[in-house]
Amino acid sequence: MAAFRAQGLAKRYGNVTALGGVDLEVGEGELVGLLGPNGAGKSTLVKIACGLVRASAGSAEVAGAPAGSATARASLGYLAELFRFPGWYNADELLALHQRLAGSEGGADERAELLDLVGLSEAKTRKVEDMSKGMQQRLGIAQSLVGKPRLLFLDEPTSALDPVGRRTVRSLLEELRRRGVSVLLNSHLLSEVELVCDRVVILSKGLVVAAGRTEELARPRGVEVDTDEGTKLFESARREDAPKIVADLVGAGQNVYGVRVLETTLEEIYLEAVEGETS
Repeated sequence: MAAFRAQGLAKRYGNVTALGGVDLEVGEGELVGLLGPNGAGKSTLVKIACGLVRASAGSAEVAGAPAGSATARASLGYLAELFRFPGWYNADELLALHQRLAGSEGGADERAELLDLVGLSEAKTRKVEDMSKGMQQRLGIAQSLVGKPRLLFLDEPTSALDPVGRRTVRSLLEELRRRGVSVLLNSHLLSEVELVCDRVVILSKGLVVAAGRTEELARPRGVEVDTDEGTKLFESARREDAPKIVADLVGAGQNVYGVRVLETTLEEIYLEAVEGETS
């Protein structure tokens, strides 16, 4: 059973079409990057999945249950980009509050496990207002995991973090995948998505314009070889041509110091997919 499935999902606001019939699936333990410029329909899709907005057509399911139903809501966790927690709460109190809101009976054991998972065990009694941005971000992820949801919707979880903070969140996402938790990650940091996500789905004007693994969407751009005569580019070559290229160069008496198989980056794939749209 997929953690999340949308089929023909559409949403119209009067004459404005926010989603024009989206098919999307997130498998168990899969990290999927949801990309697209502002106004592409990403937020509308997440709101429908969370039960905050009704679809105009099509269907959305969370863990096999209709989006918005009590079963679906109990199976998902959500962290908004601009979340705000009461500054006077400490970490343990905040999780206890969200346990009550979610109806979780995990108690102190669940809170301790979640704080340990996000590396905040030592900050159990620290107030939110005294935490760094990175600590608050990790606490937000812990909050989204209250009640052991199967699926997480994370909106820009590494925004405003320094490189160390982003690496910490990436490691946390990889641990969640290992535990079988599925994640739909909305981010404008394409390099982060490329590093951690199994697949990407690119929305543009309410439609899926590209989907798949980065390596599946990438196009070859040739093979570049560093030799003692300089860098040579073989524009029409592919990965499987690299061994013969090197052998031919060595056979011709040249020293080879490096070989690079060139492919389009996720940024280039994204820009081509949404060409003509402004973000």
